[in-house]
Amino acid sequence: MRFLVILAALIGFAAPANAYWEYGHQTVAAIAWRNVTPATRAKITQLLRHTDLLKTEGCPATNIEEASVWADCIKKLGNDWRYASVWHYQDADVCKPFDVTAECKDGNCVSAQIERDVKLLKDRKAPQVERVKALLFLVHFVGDIGQPLHGAEHDHDAGGNKAQVSYGIYTTDRLNLHSVWDGLLAERAITSGPNIVRTYSRADRAKLGGGTVQDWGKDSWELAKAVYADLNDGDACKPITGRVSITEPMIQKWVPEARTQVIKGGLRLARLLDEALG
Repeated sequence: MRFLVILAALIGFAAPANAYWEYGHQTVAAIAWRNVTPATRAKITQLLRHTDLLKTEGCPATNIEEASVWADCIKKLGNDWRYASVWHYQDADVCKPFDVTAECKDGNCVSAQIERDVKLLKDRKAPQVERVKALLFLVHFVGDIGQPLHGAEHDHDAGGNKAQVSYGIYTTDRLNLHSVWDGLLAERAITSGPNIVRTYSRADRAKLGGGTVQDWGKDSWELAKAVYADLNDGDACKPITGRVSITEPMIQKWVPEARTQVIKGGLRLARLLDEALG
């Protein structure tokens, strides 16, 4: 049923340019909620009681799952929030050594904003409205950085948004590589196998939620490079011409990778929230 809803959305609407669709973000947030400490949960709940300070009517954030999609919701509110649109991604070229220096100029990239939001949450003297905003952005951006097409691009394709694809037998002009990873593949990955929204062991949290924000960016970039190689007969830097077919073998290969990225996102977020609020 959820697949049909997502498929209907693809048919009826253009995919959001910089959004990990709701299901992916909400699952990352739900995993984080299950894995933070009780003290951190209490502080998250306390901050979410003050979302009215943001004056973003129509974009609720009364719980962590709603909070996870707030940063996408506010895009429809007009110019007041337009400045944040570039914070959802960092298009590092897969055909060059990993480097987001240019992408992150003046802090305008997803990794820089994650670090900024953590600092604001740690600062108990910061204005309440800024800490609430930091929480909502952080919950969203940690999901974004785990989606490989939010962290890389090929031949200036804007993180796969300009790379037209077909997904199995499904083809539409609105479908691109980015939207496949944001929606259709994420849905299949999350719903394949045992429920990933659960409490993880200390060892799993250390293994999957460890590393720095820069490590996470490189992790996504490396996965994106492998994705482009799969599409290009093993050559990630080969030009893509026309519509590329995402075959069932590709999907079968990518599903566990996408599933792992969602789990990593949840455990990374849990760790950052505990460090900032616990």
